[in-house]
Amino acid sequence: MTYWKEFDTAAPRISTIFRRRHAAAGNLCMLATLRSDGFPRISPMEPRFFEDRLWLVGMPNTTKFADLARDPRLCLHTATVDTQVSDGDAKLWGTVHDVQDEGLQQRFAENLYEETGFDLRGKKFEPFYALEITGASAVEVGEGDMVVLIWKPGQPEHEVHKRPD
Repeated sequence: MTYWKEFDTAAPRISTIFRRRHAAAGNLCMLATLRSDGFPRISPMEPRFFEDRLWLVGMPNTTKFADLARDPRLCLHTATVDTQVSDGDAKLWGTVHDVQDEGLQQRFAENLYEETGFDLRGKKFEPFYALEITGASAVEVGEGDMVVLIWKPGQPEHEVHKRPD
């Protein structure tokens, strides 16, 4: 399984771009899931880094979590409003699994409170999704070209250069 820590080591450039864009957008990303009728759904999501993993946690009983409970596949895209993508962007593909570990959830809630003041201490999180990353890509814009970085488990990051016509 490739969790954030392993991904960060295997794909450091994509990881750096993801973290930078995640922070720049106030932790906001766009989450793509599959609805029960098979069509895609895009929802806002604020994934959080905690204990070497990336977590998808939020309001229970939402359609995005119902989607993930039915089909754990997803794409997570950093949010951007810059049509020139001058600061880059990144996407992660993967699956989630629900981690019902009360101690871990309470450490997460303490950390959330310390970092944001949002108090969920003492609450049970259902679901509490850990992201397993199955692929990733990122874009960097350079002088005269765009570099697309691609990563898959077991392979190093590699570059594809795109030049405007």
